[in-house]
Amino acid sequence: MQKIGFDNQKYIETQSSRIRERIGQFGGKLYLEFGGKLFDDYHASRVLPGFAPDSKIRMLQQLRDDAEIVVTICAGDIERNKVRGDLGIPYEEDVLRLIDVFRGMDLYVGSVVVTQYSGQPAADAFLKRLDALGVRTFRHYPIAGYPHNVERIVSEEGYGRNDYIETSRPLVVVTAPGPGSGKMATCLSQLYHENRRGKTAGYAKFETFPVWDLPLKHPVNLAYEAATADLNDVNMIDPFHLEAYGVTTVNYNRDVEVFPVLRTIFESILGQCPYKSPTDMGVNMVGSCIVDDEVCRDASHMEILRRYYTALNGRLRGTVDKDVVYKLELLMKRAEVTAAIFPAVAASLKKEETTGAPAGAMVLPDGRVITGKTSSLLGASAALLLNALKALGGIDEELDLISNQVLEPICRLKTESLGHKNPRLHSDEVLIALCVSALTNPIAALAQRQLPGLKGCGAHFTVVLSDVDEKLYRRLGMHVSCEAKYERQRLYYK
Repeated sequence: MQKIGFDNQKYIETQSSRIRERIGQFGGKLYLEFGGKLFDDYHASRVLPGFAPDSKIRMLQQLRDDAEIVVTICAGDIERNKVRGDLGIPYEEDVLRLIDVFRGMDLYVGSVVVTQYSGQPAADAFLKRLDALGVRTFRHYPIAGYPHNVERIVSEEGYGRNDYIETSRPLVVVTAPGPGSGKMATCLSQLYHENRRGKTAGYAKFETFPVWDLPLKHPVNLAYEAATADLNDVNMIDPFHLEAYGVTTVNYNRDVEVFPVLRTIFESILGQCPYKSPTDMGVNMVGSCIVDDEVCRDASHMEILRRYYTALNGRLRGTVDKDVVYKLELLMKRAEVTAAIFPAVAASLKKEETTGAPAGAMVLPDGRVITGKTSSLLGASAALLLNALKALGGIDEELDLISNQVLEPICRLKTESLGHKNPRLHSDEVLIALCVSALTNPIAALAQRQLPGLKGCGAHFTVVLSDVDEKLYRRLGMHVSCEAKYERQRLYYK
């Protein structure tokens, strides 16, 4: 069973209480920018064992009567067909997914804002799609000189050009599919328009990382740097907070760098800045809810290692710049992280060496390391999955859960009828075969019942996994890493 390092219920209660306080601070209207993922925050759940991926949503449910949600998406991301890496879907599809999720939890979604809009055809098509679906839409435009030309920003040619988003509730949560979507600019634009209408409103940030009251080099904060290596985010001491209060807190470079400009914008809109530092702007109770620091440190070290392998794979595919890999290598040195902290790495490499074919290894909740090898019928990921289920169920590792009489026809179907060159079964295909076998084979049924026990386990493979296998492992709640090497030397992989 996974060790717990974070008190999720305490977090929901303290965070929602602090947000209510902040709403009251601004006279009953607050625009709350949500940093990171509002729903399915898997990074937080990995580095803070015990943090539920839907914690933020559950917290908002406590405020549902007072809250409405505004989703922002950058027109440029729509035009570039930017994909959310953890889900593998374009940002515009994730907007629709998020709306469905929010509505399914009885949360009111007020509108979608397309930011940085300048007539992009793909953005226009998405706006028409939203209109057809009955979702209110608004447009926000690029501002020349943003964010430093404050005089222009806080004017009719700046925020004044943007559509005013009509909201009806005291808490307006501004979220997005990913970073760079214009959440902060949307909030500040609304403050400008509210002020012009003689209405009092405030702004705050719902932050998870970096954790302001943990040390700068704490592994949880270093893991955040690893997660945002491609954005060049760097954790740093907040100099404004230190000067104002004499207290050392951690923030990240973008907020610290923009704070003088943001302070001037606040002064231009409201007459004064309500905050003395970037840390003041945040509403973040994560640090006070860590109940086992050592567990969170270990989990964060593992996250840094996985981010490193992910970057190496991205570099192999040409989607990650070499500087990102260099940054992660430096972070590993700062955190004193090596591949030795994850036994599955050495075990999978040794298995490949002894078998001469791609292999994988998995660390089970009790610490046992299970391996899987490539065979004529099964890929390494499928074999490892079956071996892990055997181990969890106390089944003899020599027993076949699925007979060749079941496997071979499926393999022939793939090559003879479906046009696949590789006959070996992927992990999703072998699970279907296992379900079929479980109808008549009690041992297969026992193995199938072990699937929930895989959640939280880590696995490593000696070659890049197929998209099918990687997604299946993630659906099972597992953490996957791979060596940056293809099974075969080809130019095109799917």
